[in-house]
Amino acid sequence: MSEKLLQSIQDWMALVGPAGKVLLILLGAWVLRKIVRATIAQLGARSIVPTELVLGLRRTASVLITFTALLLVLQTLGVSPAVMWTALTGFVAVAAVAFFAAWSVLSNIFCTFLIVATRPFRLHDHIEVLEGGDKPGLRGQVIDINLIYTSLKEASADGEAGCVLQVPNNLFFQRIVRRWRGAAPPNVSAPLCKRSEQPTAAST
Repeated sequence: MSEKLLQSIQDWMALVGPAGKVLLILLGAWVLRKIVRATIAQLGARSIVPTELVLGLRRTASVLITFTALLLVLQTLGVSPAVMWTALTGFVAVAAVAFFAAWSVLSNIFCTFLIVATRPFRLHDHIEVLEGGDKPGLRGQVIDINLIYTSLKEASADGEAGCVLQVPNNLFFQRIVRRWRGAAPPNVSAPLCKRSEQPTAAST
């Protein structure tokens, strides 16, 4: 019975053709992805899986299912497994080299998303990045947050505008950040990049 069923499936797949096989693989991957994501959500709702891990497990399952479906599609289209493995290892090697070469930039980009998600500060807040101990830190009002830098506008003690500091975003996760909402913090120190005054002639 099983041999007849297997033979009938093979005959039907042969009639469908490569395009039909690709559609079936994509449809099966989509259905499997929905089932796995719903199962993980149910396990999280029943506290079987910690809530913190639910999102990570769902994303990991989606990546694995998508990657497997891609391999099956390539194999269906006649791509040799050896060729796929060579291309995959080459891609991973190039990606690893590029990752380590651009680690600083990628770190700042990743920390930008963490800043947006966790919100340790917001636009127009006054913050100070403490260096530790009694050393004064970088202080100013947040005026811009981009993928690489956060711009801080300094202010002097008399309220005049100072210079603009561009702080790498990954620095906020390596230092202690002091935050003031709304009004400027008291006892604002002089800007770090204040222009030196021109010497005046001595009075006689």
